[in-house]
Amino acid sequence: MTDGSDVQFDPSAVPLFPLPNVVLFPRAVLPLHIFEERYKAMTADALAGDGVIAMALLRPGWEKCYYAAPSIEPIVCVGRILTHEKLPDGKYNFLLQGIARGRVVGEDRSRPYRVGQLELLAEPDVMEIDLENERHRLACMLSEGICSNHPVVKQFRQMLSSTMPTAEVADLLAFNFIDDVRVKQSLLAETDPRRRVERLIPILDELRPILESAVRRKMKSADSMN
Repeated sequence: MTDGSDVQFDPSAVPLFPLPNVVLFPRAVLPLHIFEERYKAMTADALAGDGVIAMALLRPGWEKCYYAAPSIEPIVCVGRILTHEKLPDGKYNFLLQGIARGRVVGEDRSRPYRVGQLELLAEPDVMEIDLENERHRLACMLSEGICSNHPVVKQFRQMLSSTMPTAEVADLLAFNFIDDVRVKQSLLAETDPRRRVERLIPILDELRPILESAVRRKMKSADSMN
């Protein structure tokens, strides 16, 4: 998987796609189905340009003015369109891969969709040796319990045994395993890689019983069908 870090784009004019239940992270890949007219226009313009769109999380209370410009969280994740399909009715399906964290510092609302002026967020350098204990803890967590044999969990263990930076693995873990969008947003907004990894570990630890319970239910359901 490429991380998209070589994608060139103008941060002063990035289309914003606000949703109430989606938080994208760098490296993560998000499938999207586009059906609203304003977002079909957004997608067409993005594809004609540099192919980037920033995912933004709507703040509580968005229902009152969804078709206007409800408040969004200022920290967003810029993504690039990997592949796309335009359907006969003008709708789109595409895969968006996160490439960078950004802060919305201004907006252009002259188009059918919102366009953000972004400040890309730099992260302090962290050496992998300084995250050695946290990486080992994550590997142990993913090697214990009934979930350890799940294909996705195995894939993450492979990532941790590779040269992929721990902070990037942590972002992908947050994207795939955390359902609470407010928790995800807080992790997206944490620009210090070490603090982000340190915060993620107890969150995943608390989620483990829930994940194991879900796996047991699926196994029981599968056994009952045999």
